[in-house]
Amino acid sequence: MTRLRGRALAAAAGAVLLFSLATPAGAQEPVDPKLRSTIEQVLREYLREHPEVVAEALQALQARQREEQRTRAKAAIGAHQKDLLQDPASPVTGNPKGTVTVVEFFDYRCSYCKSVSPTVKRLLAEDRTVRLVYKELPILGPESVAASKAALASVVQGKYDAFHAALMSASPPLTEARVFEIATRTGLDAGKLKAEMESPVIRAALERNLRLAQALGINGTPTFVIGSELAIGALDLARLKELVDKTRK
Repeated sequence: MTRLRGRALAAAAGAVLLFSLATPAGAQEPVDPKLRSTIEQVLREYLREHPEVVAEALQALQARQREEQRTRAKAAIGAHQKDLLQDPASPVTGNPKGTVTVVEFFDYRCSYCKSVSPTVKRLLAEDRTVRLVYKELPILGPESVAASKAALASVVQGKYDAFHAALMSASPPLTEARVFEIATRTGLDAGKLKAEMESPVIRAALERNLRLAQALGINGTPTFVIGSELAIGALDLARLKELVDKTRK
């Protein structure tokens, strides 16, 4: 059998394309079956002998998809600045007048959110210019929703930061009953907390967070928005600082 290599392979494949382009639309004839069969056989042999080509193509495709996703995310972040940075229902910690704002979307039952929580705390301790906006995004079921409602309800009693930290450090399972136990240990009035949890203001805040996450293409937690960058996953301290410094510049 005739074997085509390198440029010959590209030329053979290109011949089919050129043939189709050269034929007027509506008057195209099918490619010669023998030519098609030859090209397909050559391609099969080439890919069998050079499987790395497939891996390289997949890597290139994934890189292009990541770049497209990044471009879409930047546009969405720009279009939703007010929702990200100025929602009065989103708790803020760190430096309230900080020069760089970090927005964190999280779920209290998410193990990755729990693992990154000490890192975020360290970032705030080491960089006093950072303002952190919490976006409760309870996507892991009813128990997550209950935890987020309770956390937002704790704002009225002035204990969100302490309660948030306690919920993040709590080992699973984080049931609703456990949430109230943690609330009591944190110094919250559980009765008032339960009543406040049913506030339409809290329900509306969680709905806004969900819509915002969807608009930004966020489908998992934790996710950080820092400047015009959307960063997914439990980032290490170096990466968080890198994004903060990039935004500051």
